[in-house]
Amino acid sequence: MAPPGIRTILFTANQIRDRVGELACEIDKDHRPDEPVQVVAVLKGSFVFVADLIRAMRTPLTLDFIAIASYSAGTTSPGEIQLLKDLDSKIEGRPVLIVEDIVDTGHTLHYLHNILGARAPKSLRTACLLTKPSRRAVTAPIDYAGFEIEDRFVVGYGLDYREQFRQLPYIGILDELTEPLR
Repeated sequence: MAPPGIRTILFTANQIRDRVGELACEIDKDHRPDEPVQVVAVLKGSFVFVADLIRAMRTPLTLDFIAIASYSAGTTSPGEIQLLKDLDSKIEGRPVLIVEDIVDTGHTLHYLHNILGARAPKSLRTACLLTKPSRRAVTAPIDYAGFEIEDRFVVGYGLDYREQFRQLPYIGILDELTEPLR
């Protein structure tokens, strides 16, 4: 049963688990087993996805985090990007995999490709759990996509609305809210 505020469960925990496993296999096929991939998780939304993804991968890897602010307190992206936390590790000459929760307008991913690409990685690929092609405002290179969704505001499995719903094991569509959640 979905909690108040969730209209529909879009992807169940089992569907997500299965798709994450498939993505891990795709990523493994594209990387060498003798060369660790630098996984860059975009905080906060991707933390659940990246945890499950790297556990399913067989490719050796190292993990780092980057934090970007792109969404206001509401449900739409203003298109302004701010780097809140940079990487702790160097990526020059290394294969890099950006792990993002959702690609909406593409502004955040475009920004990340620009700043990380300038650091001369050997390769730069992106895995995202969700993609909304109908909202794309800029070109955003996505190499591995979990699910393509319509223009709906979704929560769960790490995705939030005002820091709520991240803990849900599934992805649900958020109801139209007439008042802020508490």
